Amino acid sequence: MEIIIVGNGIIMETWSLLAEMAPYLLLGFFVAGILHVFMPKEKIYQHFSKNNISSVIKASLFGIPLPLCSCGVIPVAAHLNKEGASKSATVSFLVSTPTTGVDSVLATYSLLGPLFAIVRPIASFFAGIFAGIWVNIAEKEKTAKPQPPKSFVCSTCKIDNPHSHNLFEKIKSILKYGFLELVEDTGKWLLIGVIVGGIIGYWVSPEIISKYLGKPQIAYPLMLLIGIPMYVCATGSIPIAASLILKGMSPGAGLVFLFAGPATNTATLSFVGGKLGKKTLLIYLFSIIFTSIIFGLLIDYIWRIFGRNINLIIGNMSMLPDWFKIGSAVILVFLILKGIFKKTGKEMKGMGKIFKVPDMTCQHCVRTLEEELKKLGGVKAVRVSLKKKEVEVEGEVADSKIISSIEKAGYSVKR
Repeated sequence: MEIIIVGNGIIMETWSLLAEMAPYLLLGFFVAGILHVFMPKEKIYQHFSKNNISSVIKASLFGIPLPLCSCGVIPVAAHLNKEGASKSATVSFLVSTPTTGVDSVLATYSLLGPLFAIVRPIASFFAGIFAGIWVNIAEKEKTAKPQPPKSFVCSTCKIDNPHSHNLFEKIKSILKYGFLELVEDTGKWLLIGVIVGGIIGYWVSPEIISKYLGKPQIAYPLMLLIGIPMYVCATGSIPIAASLILKGMSPGAGLVFLFAGPATNTATLSFVGGKLGKKTLLIYLFSIIFTSIIFGLLIDYIWRIFGRNINLIIGNMSMLPDWFKIGSAVILVFLILKGIFKKTGKEMKGMGKIFKVPDMTCQHCVRTLEEELKKLGGVKAVRVSLKKKEVEVEGEVADSKIISSIEKAGYSVKR
């Protein structure tokens, strides 16, 4: 009986978590689709591909105004990384984007006053640059570089001759890329993160935290401990922080929660670790912890200088309606399940030359290889198996040309 109660509790918590995340995730997929159509690959490569401070700063600045949470930022970051953005720029974007945004800045001012509204975006910008530079240093020894795209490659139809599309075609491409292709690529990581988050949420709640907030030295690590695995968006975290501050928690501890909560959750951590590597995940986490503590101490210091003026930290905003969150969750679950149960590539028929491509990780890889290989003269058919990490090319074409085409797409080859 107890197992059933616990099981039901975890299911309800997971569904609640998914419902809170879903609108922002769908927004993130939509924004990624817009970027795919209106910010072509050559522009992304031009501004974000280099492992230098300029790319990191641009990525951080690019992410600050976007109204995306730590889940909504995942599909956008995945798009940027796939289209040629360097790992350092991708991480910079991943850190700076979910911790603030045009919507959360206004909401922060509304509920937490001017001090938080000013310090929060500054902290986001600093954290993005700090994380990006560190990743840049850590990845410096790696020599593999993404291949620069041609001067023009249409993101809607993949034709490399300059042309244009009407509005309907562009909208169709936005929806296809954002809600089909990217969901297929990230759905597994999101689902794992949501389930783990639901388990954590069942046993750990904000109410428990409020009992142990007497001292900043306890409140800071406690906010980190709860905020890092918990899902809470940049805007949704504001009422929680405001209520805890009103109960006596220091403003600095509130900033720690406002920063660490939106910047991380189990879904984001799963994505960063799975897609960008464990070393990058450690850098990502440390950058968030370090920045949140530094700026938490700063906001406490400023507040004390101004005589603990309550008007500096207390500014109501209405949250999203339940019907909208539930509807978004249903749509998201449908899209994720559709992507999970979709066949991953084509079965090998043994009628052509087979090449091992160990770098393949997602449906985007499958589509990229198919498109690149089909451009070769003499190719009759291309079959890509994500499960086996193999590519089969049928037709009269030299092995060297096939290998060169696969490497041009950014992948390694083994025979």
